[in-house]
Amino acid sequence: MAKRSRENFIFAAIFLLGAFVRVYRFGSLPCGLNQDEAFAAYDAWALLRFGTDSALKAWPVYLTAWGSGMNALESYLLIPLFALLGTKTWVIRLPQLLLSLVSLWAAYRLGRRMAGERAGLLFLGALALCPWHIAMSRWALESNLAPGLLLLGLCCFLRGLEQPRFLPLAGLLYGLSLYAYSAIWPVMPLLLGLLLLVYRPRFDRHLLSAGLILAALALPLMAFLAVNYGRIGEFSLGPFTVPRLVELRREDISLTRIPQNLSNLLALLLARSDGLLWNSPPPFGLFYPVSLPLGLLGLGALAKRLVRALKERRREPAAALLLWVLAGLALCLLIPVNANRMNFLLLPLVLCAAFGAETLLTLLGRYARAGAAVLAAVYLGFFGMFAANYFGPYGDMLREDFTDGVREALALALKQEGTVYVTRAVHDPKVLLEAGLSPAAFQATVEYEIYPAPYLSARRFDRFVFCEDKNMPRDPEGVYVLWAGTDVSPWEALGCTVERVGVFQVLWKPR
Repeated sequence: MAKRSRENFIFAAIFLLGAFVRVYRFGSLPCGLNQDEAFAAYDAWALLRFGTDSALKAWPVYLTAWGSGMNALESYLLIPLFALLGTKTWVIRLPQLLLSLVSLWAAYRLGRRMAGERAGLLFLGALALCPWHIAMSRWALESNLAPGLLLLGLCCFLRGLEQPRFLPLAGLLYGLSLYAYSAIWPVMPLLLGLLLLVYRPRFDRHLLSAGLILAALALPLMAFLAVNYGRIGEFSLGPFTVPRLVELRREDISLTRIPQNLSNLLALLLARSDGLLWNSPPPFGLFYPVSLPLGLLGLGALAKRLVRALKERRREPAAALLLWVLAGLALCLLIPVNANRMNFLLLPLVLCAAFGAETLLTLLGRYARAGAAVLAAVYLGFFGMFAANYFGPYGDMLREDFTDGVREALALALKQEGTVYVTRAVHDPKVLLEAGLSPAAFQATVEYEIYPAPYLSARRFDRFVFCEDKNMPRDPEGVYVLWAGTDVSPWEALGCTVERVGVFQVLWKPR
């Protein structure tokens, strides 16, 4: 009983620490709004209010968004939240936060199933304190829903081997992950095929139901590919649209770039950074330095367990983690990677480091408790430095990338009459979201810089005009949202009021 109480206390302490670092100042750090967050939010609002996305597609299985498309699950999750809570920034980020917190619990359950209670706590600790996962949890990039869904799907699959009623839930979660991130489509059959080949679940109504659920979710996306490769025309499935995009990014997946992709992946993992400030908080990067050797140890131990299990023809729960890593590596060979594009691989690699820690403690034998104390001290030391930086200087470093104050600046500009001239640093969906412009009004008035294009950029729509700051026209009746560093003396000479909001300046001439 005393041991169980101690383990429960450790679990609660780690989980609460992980939750705190994700919830503290949530919605305001990162400050501002990312352009993909804004587009997912605008499409959710448009679907809620008008039943179409920004491209006037009714309930699309894949959003048109920038022209080359955007994953739809985030927007669909936001619809009920917007109906209840409005479109505040913290609401936009809420699905990612909630799934990330559930992922902490799922990591604990997975580790416990694979190697016992200590491993469960190590899995929980590795994910709870991981810089990549903390940063990912705090803003709403739609593709970052995929790792959590895949983790939950794996937990349900392994539980379903013993209690088959969980298999349909695994099929549902794996199917939903397809709507979270399209890049994983080519390797999902590989992952699921490996799981079925290695674990050979008994074919019964539960497994059949799981397959049917997964197929029902996958078929609309297969039809979407057929539409966008020109095999069939755009069509509707009941209320849902299988849309044709402006352009399809066919070049994202390539067999010819495998050597270069492998080189880039290795460089990224060794550097522990993809060079993108919002993904890899410097100086800590995606994960702490100690995680890399532990991860290699974990991979070796997992491979040994898989080989032994295959020889003995028995099920080894820990082998599933290695199968996930193998499928993730296959994906990273096919696409140019950064942290977002390789999120399919990053989460199992973090858990491999935890399995490496479990392996190390097992090797230490009677010194395992001392080893665990040293590991905890090392991780908590790195975490303490990371948290001090994340909630201190790092927040200021993100202000420009997340356009701090963009919603407030646009709200102030919208109170004024006349044409609103907006710096190109502000992307179209941020204006659409703040202005509450209907998709019909947007499509009726939008003029693009280049059309068609895989990344559409509006020149103007409604009363909004987008320009580079240095090329802004001098309209005495206009309202301006400019970058903070722009010289505004010409407008001040015209008698304009200037108000600083975040990293922007809002200018207008009082009437």
